[in-house]
Amino acid sequence: MPAILANADAAALYMDRGGAAAKVRRHPAPGEMSQVKPPAPAMCHQGRTRVASPETMTEQPRIRPATVPTPPADPARPAPPHGLTAGADTLDRAVRAAAGRATFGVSSFAALSAWSDWAMHLARSPGRQMQLAERAWRNGLAATLGAFGLPGGLTPRKGDHRFDHPGWALPPFRAAQQAHLATEDFWCEATREVRGMRRRSADRVGFMAGQIVNALSPSNLPLANPEVVEATLKTGGANLRNGTARLLHDIHDELTDSRPAALAQFEIGRDIAATPGKVILRNDLMELIQYSPQTGTVHPEPVLIVPAWIMKYYILDLSARNSFIGHLVAQGHTVFAISWVNPDERHRDLSLDDYRRMGVMQALDAAATICGGARVHACGYCLGGTILAIAAAAMAREDDDRLASITLLAGQTDFTEAGELMLFLDESQIAYLEDLMWARGYLDQNQMAGTFKALRARDLVWNQAVQRYLLDRPEPAFDIGAWSADATRMPYRMHSEYLRGLFLENRLTAGRFAVDGRVVALKDITAPMFVLGTETDYIAPWRSVYKAALFTENDLTFVLTNGGHNAGILSEPGHRNRHFRVGHRTPEKRYMDPDTWCARHQARPGSWWPLWWDWLAGHSGADRAAPPPMGAPDAGLAPLCDAPGTYILQR
Repeated sequence: MPAILANADAAALYMDRGGAAAKVRRHPAPGEMSQVKPPAPAMCHQGRTRVASPETMTEQPRIRPATVPTPPADPARPAPPHGLTAGADTLDRAVRAAAGRATFGVSSFAALSAWSDWAMHLARSPGRQMQLAERAWRNGLAATLGAFGLPGGLTPRKGDHRFDHPGWALPPFRAAQQAHLATEDFWCEATREVRGMRRRSADRVGFMAGQIVNALSPSNLPLANPEVVEATLKTGGANLRNGTARLLHDIHDELTDSRPAALAQFEIGRDIAATPGKVILRNDLMELIQYSPQTGTVHPEPVLIVPAWIMKYYILDLSARNSFIGHLVAQGHTVFAISWVNPDERHRDLSLDDYRRMGVMQALDAAATICGGARVHACGYCLGGTILAIAAAAMAREDDDRLASITLLAGQTDFTEAGELMLFLDESQIAYLEDLMWARGYLDQNQMAGTFKALRARDLVWNQAVQRYLLDRPEPAFDIGAWSADATRMPYRMHSEYLRGLFLENRLTAGRFAVDGRVVALKDITAPMFVLGTETDYIAPWRSVYKAALFTENDLTFVLTNGGHNAGILSEPGHRNRHFRVGHRTPEKRYMDPDTWCARHQARPGSWWPLWWDWLAGHSGADRAAPPPMGAPDAGLAPLCDAPGTYILQR
């Protein structure tokens, strides 16, 4: 299921100025570096050992001119398993890739093993069986009472709005509702962990059972949903007719890969991603945007924004009203932002370390060059925060102090509590995804979008389907909806390394993640940090984000804001119903667990943005100066085109 999350050795191709092909250089995967011993270091790779050439360790120039991505002639990949020829391995992977497409990237073994684990342990637990039988009897009785409107009936859980319509209080709809709630409660209890079984199996079974129960809810059935019946009678069936036409249109758009309707109403560069600026650097992996100043003077230190490559960067530059970047520029900051390429088969061999070197480090070098060697405030969002933390740790190891501060927005550094995305992440699932990506060179954006929706299927799939196709209430067009429909892909090698090295093996905080042949440690970072988590984030749970405080020893400010992974970040001043908590940890203070921290810090009303602006100003030079020039042509950083650039338009 975690199709957003998927190691293969590969070569990264670099180009000289003007597009002439340069020498191919191989770079070891980040997690393969912990055993390095020059001059011919042996590096562990999925249980095998290979030897790196001295050229592997060659340091690359910091700033490279724009190039056109071209795949290596013979991209490397993991050696076949012991005793298996290359041809046999290719056949096996092709078959598994085909199976992966049929199952939308979900490993059947991961699912079946979870059900088997649960069933076998439940079968030898008669006491548990008796308890569940009693639960079923009690739920049946409660549902019967509720069906007749008597006290003792079942009620929906907090946050479940499927049965808010008053028609659910009337028969026969009330009976259908009560039967569903009884079934839902039973399976929630039945799939709890049984003594002896793997906790992950219980979580997986509970998730899958919940998916099935949600799909069978009477709220999804036209004749069993009183709100749909009422709308049908009122409109003479027009709601179903219009909904059916909309469904067919959506199916056509999906099959033909048509431009999402939401994007048609929001033009990139005009309605969204419209903050003025210039692209001043382009390479195979990213475009770097420098935004035009909006104030007469600016803080001496620029701000570099590193977004996640799993999404297009303009989640941080939506409409003028809620543009994170636009508001930051208006505060008198020189702002740079990375716009990642949308990978295709040509980018299959981009590595996780390429995202650090060709992304974070080249952008940092460019920003410092344009701003006269000033130190840089670096801000990473989601996966961008993770790669920024890795880059910062590597810089700290080398005594590179060019970072004035580090901000991590919903960015995880430890993955032991990475939330529901970890449900199906194991060796079987990763191998399945690797074979699927091996066939294409990337993970398709539809699979990634589907995974996010599956994690909240009740609200993001079934409720929207009812509103759109049964009630004839299509969701209104809004900026974040247009961004959400503009999905991206993930390159084969990088995604595999990311899943194995970080999610599966948690190497970064385990002291086993290496950069350029040596392990990095977050505790080496001395730059002040601003770390933010969001209360209802199911992609990067706030307790997982908070663990940055456990593995660092610097000055750290932690903020917990309400909202989810995106809504909690887009919390502009004036946004209704916003609050946040803030705490400050100085180096000499002891660690405080997240729940204790939350209990000891009271919620403050309003947006966290002004707090961050003040924090940045407090870690900036006291004297503001005239804005720096747009780009630095003498350093090979001439403006190439207007913001938001060209990579953002790739589909």
